[in-house]
Amino acid sequence: MRVSIERFVANKRNLIIIFAVFAVFASLQSYFGSNRTYVEKGIEYEYNRYNNYTIFERSFYHLKNNQNLYVTYPQEHGDLYKYTPTFSVFFGLFAMFPDWLGLSLWNLLNALVLLFGIYYLPRLSNLQKGLVLLIVLAELLTSMQNEQSNALIAGLLVLAYGLLEKRKYLLATLCIVFSAYIKLFGIVGFALFLLYPKKWKMALYTTLWTAVLFLVPLLFVSYEQYLRLFSQYGEMLANDHSASYGFSVMGWLNTWFNLEFNKNVVVLLGALVFMIPFVRLKEYGVDTFRYLALTSILIWVVIFNHKAESPTFIIAMTGVALWYMRSERTILNVALFVAAFVFTGLAATDVFPKFIRDGFFEPYVIKAVPCILIWAKVIYEMMVLKYNRAAKHVVEHAV
Repeated sequence: MRVSIERFVANKRNLIIIFAVFAVFASLQSYFGSNRTYVEKGIEYEYNRYNNYTIFERSFYHLKNNQNLYVTYPQEHGDLYKYTPTFSVFFGLFAMFPDWLGLSLWNLLNALVLLFGIYYLPRLSNLQKGLVLLIVLAELLTSMQNEQSNALIAGLLVLAYGLLEKRKYLLATLCIVFSAYIKLFGIVGFALFLLYPKKWKMALYTTLWTAVLFLVPLLFVSYEQYLRLFSQYGEMLANDHSASYGFSVMGWLNTWFNLEFNKNVVVLLGALVFMIPFVRLKEYGVDTFRYLALTSILIWVVIFNHKAESPTFIIAMTGVALWYMRSERTILNVALFVAAFVFTGLAATDVFPKFIRDGFFEPYVIKAVPCILIWAKVIYEMMVLKYNRAAKHVVEHAV
């Protein structure tokens, strides 16, 4: 029985089918779901179930029509568009289709980029990769049911690591730059560049892709309008920054300990702790150290994001699953993983009654806590573990 299960999980085709089915299911569930009600300035509006997809889709037309992307359009959808103009252009690829098809293609892209990113990782067996994908499946479904881009971000960062390991710097830099053009926290992925040789080449490719993706919106708007859009984008980010604590370190400190810190200070301290292991320059050539750096990045970008919400945690859980797959099976590591799987991965599902989710998990940001603890454990491992430098997968470094 166990052998049959392992054989099923290790079969790449089975996981592709599962991920594709989940993507289509989430899309059709949203498309045919009942409408939702939003209140804007005291006026009640009714929107479709796939409101986030509509926000992305309409941003493309707002861009083409020289409209402000960063104000509300209550006649069309609820909430604000909070992405770059480049992402609006990218979403024109989906806007050309009927909603049911565009939505399905969007969720399929998210699911399959993550899946192929995991399968592109070196030094993990197909069984381990299949287990990682099954571990994150519940979080992936949550993200896709909300039509979010988080699985795409996770997939791009994982794929970038795999490409860097194989010295495919041109595509690796595209993955990270594109992730940053979707959501700004993708820039944390650039920390991976410190771990590989030929940094001048990565800097050159990064400059190239940054310029190309920056210029793309000029195919649809004038230079003057583009400058206005970026000014409006900056204003939106500044206003958005003060809105909430989210499922983050800031939210944890506030709800558990009644502590209020300046968010920028907390993020800065988090960045400093994140960078501490990078002082171990001699370990850059060891694959275990680089692998842990990837897991640290995937968790960090969520737990230090003041806007982190439940669908964002597909990124952090990907980091958790990858960390656990190569960690020692100590009591502490197993306990941390089980806590993350139950209280992060399943926290938004019907495994827990609604009154527990709404009355306990959400106000006390329970979803974030196991990820915070595991990130601390990753930092500890990066700092104190002695890596086998005689192992096969050691790279030489150059500036």
